[in-house]
Amino acid sequence: MHDIYKRHVKRLLDIFVSTATLVALSPVLVLLGLLVRIKLGAPVLFRQQRPGLEGQPFYLVKFRTMTDRRGATGHLLPDADRLTKFGRFLRRCSLDELPELWNILKGDMSLVGPRPLLMEYLPYYSERELRRHTVRPGLTGLAQISGRNCLTWDERLGCDVEYVEKLSLGLDMRIIWRTVGAVFLARGVGVDSSKAEGNLAQIRRGQGQKLSP
Repeated sequence: MHDIYKRHVKRLLDIFVSTATLVALSPVLVLLGLLVRIKLGAPVLFRQQRPGLEGQPFYLVKFRTMTDRRGATGHLLPDADRLTKFGRFLRRCSLDELPELWNILKGDMSLVGPRPLLMEYLPYYSERELRRHTVRPGLTGLAQISGRNCLTWDERLGCDVEYVEKLSLGLDMRIIWRTVGAVFLARGVGVDSSKAEGNLAQIRRGQGQKLSP
């Protein structure tokens, strides 16, 4: 039953739920897109390459939350200086994540799975932690209902591997249900994620770790 769900049923549920949600929320998505364009400028969407299933890269799509403000030297200002009040609101309510429903429909992502992190982190996972890439990355996951940005990297990646090892329909339903509560209560959300959790590559380099090939 585990293999049937993982290989077939999970993907069918992703297609059904992402399609239905995109249609139902289309007015909200249009409104948010207009507000982002007015308040933050173009482009409305933020695209960044992330590792997906088996580490294959894809382009993650989110609503933009930061401006393009630059300093006197012409370089972009730090994230904290470019993150506006409106951008903080989008992140706090997880509204910036809604365009990822398109990634789910395309097959880049799943509703539930380890969150897609940065490409530069790939060489710094342990062999066990690399198991997070044996499933599609998710819009939400076990780490997100267990503390989100408040977890240490070791705890967060540990949750990802635990999810892979215990993957089931029941677990996915529990994660989705608890995600709804976490979003409404904004539990464990660090709106400046780089400040909240730090850069995994820099942290592990500082510890002398470069673990995976």
